[in-house]
Amino acid sequence: MDNINEIEIKKMAEFFKVFGDYTRMQILITLLKEELCVQCITDMTQVSQSAISHQLRLLKASGLVKTRREGKKIYYSLDDEHIKIILEVAKEHVEHKNIGG
Repeated sequence: MDNINEIEIKKMAEFFKVFGDYTRMQILITLLKEELCVQCITDMTQVSQSAISHQLRLLKASGLVKTRREGKKIYYSLDDEHIKIILEVAKEHVEHKNIGG
């Protein structure tokens, strides 16, 4: 990690900005267990379908989620194992800080 250049730092900052939105975090956490269609994500998060669709477009553009088409439905899932690990580490950190004070 010693040799991180300015461009990589900027890309990392942009990457983490995506995690800074409550609705996007809800979507990512919802997708931790399984791939889901927009309607399922809407039902599970209690957020409007238009808001979910908007956030999914941002998440896809940021490389955090990917899609799979089955007939007319599009299913969303985490793009790769790295996203799952980042979410799990973030959860562990939050739990640790809550316990530790």
